[in-house]
Amino acid sequence: MFTQSEENYLKAIFHLQQETDGGISTSSLSNLLKTKAASVTEMVKRLADKKLVDYQKYYGAQLTEKGMQHALLIVRKHRLWEYFLVERLNFNWDEVHDVAEQLEHIQSPKLVEELDAFLGRPAYDPHGDPIPDAKGNLPESPSKRLSQLEEGDLGICKGFNDESSSFLKYLAKQDIGLGTQVKVVNIEKFDESMTVKLQDGEVQLSKTATDNIYVEQT
Repeated sequence: MFTQSEENYLKAIFHLQQETDGGISTSSLSNLLKTKAASVTEMVKRLADKKLVDYQKYYGAQLTEKGMQHALLIVRKHRLWEYFLVERLNFNWDEVHDVAEQLEHIQSPKLVEELDAFLGRPAYDPHGDPIPDAKGNLPESPSKRLSQLEEGDLGICKGFNDESSSFLKYLAKQDIGLGTQVKVVNIEKFDESMTVKLQDGEVQLSKTATDNIYVEQT
């Protein structure tokens, strides 16, 4: 049994490991979790004592096999709850993250299995993120960011790296969601912002925005 704080750290390390092959620094964790560096170091050492992470002072932390298994379970619960909230309770996709953050800590393997079966065992959550199965296997997810496309390229939006309410509301205002087709019309050399063509017109997106949109190039 782990505390909610420990589970939050395991999930944070998991997400950061998706972005890099090296160890996760305490400063990266501190920025993501908005926690003081000293508190992060203390928690990482605690997780290392429990054999959930490998930690070296100047290398950083990485999940052990045991830590990865538990992190995947937390991610599985979080994304299943997000799917349930959107598809069954009619929440907007920008409302569900904080609620799922609370529900992901429920300790009931039977509830998770029954929820998965009830929902038809979805492979992706409402934001396009892959949902781990009961064995921790992840379906494939697109790795190309919109910012990596060139002028004239076409892509289909498949997921979003930033799931904050503010970013998702911003995308909704631009009529961008999962399955939206985009065509890169122009890339501004000065700041790498993009003009993209959608079904009903063109919009300009900042580099920050295009870095956080995953696409499948077509």
